[in-house]
Amino acid sequence: MALNEYVITLLSEIGIYAIAALGLNVTWGYAGQVNLGQAAFIGIGAMTSAILTLHYGAPFWLALLLSWIISMVIGLLLGLVSIRLRYDFLAISTIGFNFIVVGVFQYHDIFGGTVGITGIPRPIIFGFKLSGLSYTILVYLMFGLASILVWWIRRSWIGKAFEAINEDEIAAQSLGINVKKYKVLAFAVGTGLAGLSGSLLAHFKTSILYEDFAFSKSIEIISMSALGGMDSILGALVGSAIVKLLPEIIRPLMEIRLAFYSILIMLVLIFMPEGILGRRSVLSRQLNSMVINIIRHACKSKIEGIKLIGKDPT
Repeated sequence: MALNEYVITLLSEIGIYAIAALGLNVTWGYAGQVNLGQAAFIGIGAMTSAILTLHYGAPFWLALLLSWIISMVIGLLLGLVSIRLRYDFLAISTIGFNFIVVGVFQYHDIFGGTVGITGIPRPIIFGFKLSGLSYTILVYLMFGLASILVWWIRRSWIGKAFEAINEDEIAAQSLGINVKKYKVLAFAVGTGLAGLSGSLLAHFKTSILYEDFAFSKSIEIISMSALGGMDSILGALVGSAIVKLLPEIIRPLMEIRLAFYSILIMLVLIFMPEGILGRRSVLSRQLNSMVINIIRHACKSKIEGIKLIGKDPT
């Protein structure tokens, strides 16, 4: 039973952080806007949901929705700042934002101060309290919905605009794309998903502390996104699984996890710059080739079968 609970806990954490990594994929992977402070928005979502449900008696779904909206609005404001910043300056600004948010959480009692917030209630749906496996199912349901949203964005004209900005801002602007508008939108979508994951995290752990959203957590999420592939929806889940499972397999690394994640990111950038499941990664190309070959073989067999049926038996 203990093993089952342990596995369920790992699965829940993988799904929760995969949503945050998916948000980073939108901001950084699709639109090319560097965000090294994603953990801050997880914290904003978590604190919002915890305060609303614990102190104001708000239902879980309302708290979840408001966590998403508030994180998205704050991300939109950060996106407005990003309009005037590029590359290194934007990276430094998002790091600074992460430290500011953590400092606010630490030194203000409404956010629990140095002791954090405890006693966060579990979601109750139709009188049934979600915990264990039922909560894990909720997490992956939310990941599925988030994936559908990101898939739609990627396939729509919004995704095409993001891709153009990522490739060359000046060229995108010359084509009539409102670069400022889409930069802000990319931050809003990406940070909104982080806030959503934060709300799920708060009700999963039932207690949160400012340290849960430190800069080291942002590095962990970047590792997930980079490892899985910053332009891959499934890559966010795969990257989250690898990053969460590796420390469990090699526990001594927990003491040096920040250095470990930094080395992991460097190795990925050197040997797998597109990530494991990035659109132009070696594995993705092999999988695509395999699928195409299977389809071709199936079509060929079907055509040959039709020809045989149509032959004159005499």
